[in-house]
Amino acid sequence: MVEIGRLLTAMITPFDAEGEVDYPKARKLAKALVDSGTDGLVIGGTTGESPSMSDEEKLRLFAEVKEAVGKRAAVIAGTTDNNTRRSIEVSIEAEKLGVDGLLLTVPAYNKPPQEGLYRHFKAIAEKVNTPCVLYNVPGRTALNMSEETTLRLSKVKNIVGVKEASSMPDQITRIIDGAPEGFRVWSGNDNETFPIMCTGGYGIVSVASNIMGLQIKGMLGKILEGDVEAAASEHRRMLPIFNALFWVTNPIPIKYAVNRAGWNVGKPRLPMIDADEAFRKKFDPVMDRYTPDLPPESKYRP
Repeated sequence: MVEIGRLLTAMITPFDAEGEVDYPKARKLAKALVDSGTDGLVIGGTTGESPSMSDEEKLRLFAEVKEAVGKRAAVIAGTTDNNTRRSIEVSIEAEKLGVDGLLLTVPAYNKPPQEGLYRHFKAIAEKVNTPCVLYNVPGRTALNMSEETTLRLSKVKNIVGVKEASSMPDQITRIIDGAPEGFRVWSGNDNETFPIMCTGGYGIVSVASNIMGLQIKGMLGKILEGDVEAAASEHRRMLPIFNALFWVTNPIPIKYAVNRAGWNVGKPRLPMIDADEAFRKKFDPVMDRYTPDLPPESKYRP
C-alpha cells in the first residue's frame, strides 16, 4: 500500500481566463507544492472546486497531476458525491488512472442516516482496491458522521483513515482511541492540526499548505519529535493566517492568496466568486506577516 503521508495539500484547481481547467498550470502547481513540503495532493476536493467540475474534468485532472508528480507524492482523488452508483463508477475510473488513494466525502443534501452512510462508503470501498480516506465535514454537508459509523468503517479492509473536519474534539479523540492499528486520522482544519496531532492524530489535509507547506511541515515535525512547546509556538504564529483563509467560503481566500503569491491560477468558478475589495483590504495585512513557501511559477514547466 502506498504511503499517503502526513501533510496532504487540498490543491486548488487553476482555471484559465475562459474559466476552463488549466491542466498545464495544475501540473506546475502540483510540482511546486511537492517542493514546498507536501507529501500528498488531494485533487478534486472542496478546495479544488469539485462541485463545479464535470467527472471528465476531474478524471483528466487526476491523471495529469499523477503524471506530473510521479512517485514523489501521493495523489488522492475526490471521487464521490451523494449518488452511490455514480461515486462507484468515478472511483473505478480513477483507480484505473493509477491514483494512490480515494477521498470519500459524506454525502450532502440527501442526509442519509448513519446506516446509510455506512452502506454507502462500504459499497464504494468494496468496488476498488485503492486505499480510501473518509471525509467528515458537517459544515458543508449538514450531516455529521458519528464516531460509531467511522469506527465500523475502519474495519473495511481498504478504508485506511478519515479526514475529520467536524470540529468535535471529543468525537475525534474517541475515533483516534478506538480505531484499529494503522487507521489514521487527519485533521480537516488547519487551526485544529496541533490539538488533533497532540491527541494522537496522524496529520493534516491542509488548505494553508497551498502557500505555507514547509512551515506547516515544520510544525508537524516538532510535534513528532516531542517538542510540543515549539510546535505550540508555531501553531500560535500561524493561527491568524489559518483563520483568515476561512473568513469567507473556501476556496475563495486561498485562491486569492495563491494568486497574490505570484501564481496566476485564475478566479473561482461560479457559484464561487473572486475575493472582493473588502476582503482583500482585511486579508492582505495578515498575509503580509508571512513569507509564502510556494516557489515561483517561472521555475516550472508543465
